[in-house]
Amino acid sequence: MNKSDFIERLAAELEVSKKEAEHIYKTFLGIIISELKAGNEVTLTGFGTFSSRVRRARKGVNPQNPSEEIRIPDVRVAKFKAGKTLKDLLKAS
Repeated sequence: MNKSDFIERLAAELEVSKKEAEHIYKTFLGIIISELKAGNEVTLTGFGTFSSRVRRARKGVNPQNPSEEIRIPDVRVAKFKAGKTLKDLLKAS
């Protein structure tokens, strides 16, 4: 399922227009992203927890010149941990 399929399904389930469903989708993602940028966790009980963490700087290898080491800087990454209800539902299927 891609974004447009999801929006179509959301519109059908909520009995709203695709435009309204897309607005709901964008608002939902915007809230999660803004909370993650602020360093907060977003917990959706039964579904899972979105969080962000900093991946520490490390040394890497230049793929174009394997003998050359490069420094990979710190970067903030998103993390998702599935909730117990979601895990149980997936195991049962």
